[in-house]
Amino acid sequence: MQTVIPAWFEIGSAVVLVLILAVDMFLAFRRPHIPSTRESAFWIAFYVVLALLFAGALWAIGDADHAGEFVAGWLTEYSLSIDNLFVFLLIMARFSVPRKYQQEILMVGIVLALIFRGVFIVLGAQLIEHFSWIFYLFGLFLIYTAANQAFTNHDDEMENESRIIAFMRRRMRFTPHFEGARLRTVVDGKKVFTPALIVFFALGSTDLVFALDSIPAIFGITTNPFLVFAANVFALMGLRQLYFLLGDLVEKLVYLKYGIAVILAFIGVKLVLHALHENELPFLNGGKGFDWAPEIPTIVSLGVIVVAMAIAVVASVVKLKMDSRKVTG
Repeated sequence: MQTVIPAWFEIGSAVVLVLILAVDMFLAFRRPHIPSTRESAFWIAFYVVLALLFAGALWAIGDADHAGEFVAGWLTEYSLSIDNLFVFLLIMARFSVPRKYQQEILMVGIVLALIFRGVFIVLGAQLIEHFSWIFYLFGLFLIYTAANQAFTNHDDEMENESRIIAFMRRRMRFTPHFEGARLRTVVDGKKVFTPALIVFFALGSTDLVFALDSIPAIFGITTNPFLVFAANVFALMGLRQLYFLLGDLVEKLVYLKYGIAVILAFIGVKLVLHALHENELPFLNGGKGFDWAPEIPTIVSLGVIVVAMAIAVVASVVKLKMDSRKVTG
């Protein structure tokens, strides 16, 4: 049986995490610039160490199960956030966002992601508490998402979004120039929208789609709303710096999407097995659980996540080097 995490720790941690994000956002708007490689690497390392220290605190205050669930959830959300980052790159390129303004706009995208995920965490927790059969739907949805992740191109996903943006351009007046993250400006004495509004819409719709994927995935690791929230916040921390550190390299990690697909499919199967084990649907096995359906432990989930991402990254780097040799050869 798991140890209960003290309320003071949950509240204190939530306040500290929100304050860190608030400071990060303040710095992004106060000092808009292109972070250097050294600066980006420092902040990413800082947030990773912070997450590991948080896991250590969970182990000390709670137990190893809480710490393991957090780490597995954090890594799952982090891998999905990197995929989210790739779409951010496509959006920035498509709308020709000046590099000096990308930091501010990215921060807004990250805040939107956090808001959407927060809403889905609350909804998901309520659904799980009142309807245990929701795990069947979560599991099947993740298996579908895994297949979609493996066989769908991000460019294809953005086509429908482009139609909506084209409609916005026809109905609303836009200036061709960006003015930082400002949504409106004045041209010839008239208020008009800046392209930032379109970019925010694209980022927001992307965040919404990724929230729909990521929240069922994290609930496949832990049903503790606090751990779900913490894993998502830590996954989004440093995402802005990671964007500038990796840059075009994310696009070159061609096998990354397959690693993420494997993780989503595994968690989807895990959720279905959990639903079968705890079955309460009267038309299945008389409303009783299936004894043959195993409960997959957190340590196995953690192993699958780490191995899948490691293989995807290493395979991508090997392919990148082989392609480079062919060009130079």
